[in-house]
Amino acid sequence: MRSLRWLTTAFMLAAAFLGSTTSMGLAMTAHDFSFRSIDGAELPMASFDGKAVLLVNTASFCGFTPQYEGLQSLWETYRDRGLVVLGVPSNDFGKQEPGSSEEIKEFCETKFDVNFPLTEKVQVIGAEAHPLYRWISDELGEDMAPRWNFHKYLIAPDGSLAGTWPSRVTPTSEDVTTAVEAVLPR
Repeated sequence: MRSLRWLTTAFMLAAAFLGSTTSMGLAMTAHDFSFRSIDGAELPMASFDGKAVLLVNTASFCGFTPQYEGLQSLWETYRDRGLVVLGVPSNDFGKQEPGSSEEIKEFCETKFDVNFPLTEKVQVIGAEAHPLYRWISDELGEDMAPRWNFHKYLIAPDGSLAGTWPSRVTPTSEDVTTAVEAVLPR
């Protein structure tokens, strides 16, 4: 019993040093959250355990919308090595994603041949932001929250945050690809 108490105490102390924690004192990672896919199915981030994820808030009617091409290219280049590109449609900036899930999916598929996973449309900023985006802001600070469409976060295979880039940094930039390659499973 004493060793169990010691182990529990040690575990909780370690979790306190690892970042955000659950109410049980366990360290949180991106794998603790879930979305709904653009088709309405559950999309738990835990399903990407062991893979790197490039999380990008997207919009169909934005000056950065052509980045879908770069996201698709990144997906095609690295998916067999363990990268998931996850598009998160959001109408938070300039109301540039007004469509329904069906309209967003059709737009992405027909205009940019997107076949990487997309979530349903969610908020990514503010009090009503998706819980994963609130966690990211808690972890990195409010100044690292998305400021516009096509903000990118790299999540390591263990669910930790490994990088962030503003909208103007393209998905295929050397900064992004170097960071992706650094966290890909070996």
